[in-house]
Amino acid sequence: MQHLDPDRLVLLALSEELEETTESDHLEHCAGCRHEMQALHDVADIGSQTGELRDLPAPPEHLWQAIEAEIATARTPAEQSAPVIDLTEHRERRSRPRWLAPVLTAAAAAVLAVAGTLGFDRFTDRAPTEQVMARATLAPLETVPPTAGGDVRVLSNGQLRIDVHNLPLTSGFHEVWLLDPDTPGRMVAVGNLPGTADAVLTVPPGTDLSRYRLVDVSDEPHDGDATHSGKSLLRGTLMK
Repeated sequence: MQHLDPDRLVLLALSEELEETTESDHLEHCAGCRHEMQALHDVADIGSQTGELRDLPAPPEHLWQAIEAEIATARTPAEQSAPVIDLTEHRERRSRPRWLAPVLTAAAAAVLAVAGTLGFDRFTDRAPTEQVMARATLAPLETVPPTAGGDVRVLSNGQLRIDVHNLPLTSGFHEVWLLDPDTPGRMVAVGNLPGTADAVLTVPPGTDLSRYRLVDVSDEPHDGDATHSGKSLLRGTLMK
């Protein structure tokens, strides 16, 4: 069974033209054309759903190179010298060059690549990969309720992600430190907890985590003193 013209399938899938009776009969009996028609419908649906999106990620460079190569190989010498075709002419049911179908197919692949990347990033709601350099389990000190605790992860990008629970209430604020357990008094301030269960802080550049490997959460008063208050609540050692 002879298949429908690929250019015609593209226009039918985009609902640019109505099916003729003979085309409807053909689609009813030709599984190959129906499959291609459904695939083109799926691409059109994706395009319509992402029409209002902005700042989409750019398709990979190799995809554009493939599109250019497809155009170059699909066009005949006569078509290469032909004038630029206005795509609105399809409404007048004029014939189209045979290279239009592979170009539209390649463009559809670009739509799928962009939409797929965007959907994956939204689904994960975080960077695709996340390398953990060190982690620690925070335990309460003797004067702190035993239900308090937390976890810490230090990522390769310098972020310190901390998740705490059941910290004692404070009239001041809670602060995160990195201590050198081999040299008492040597420490690096990382930042304040915002009052939520979890937070993302930044480890000061150049901090040697093999030395400043003890994570400390302290209770700090609003006294204008930037040094440690001496009142630690949680502690844990970073392990790689």
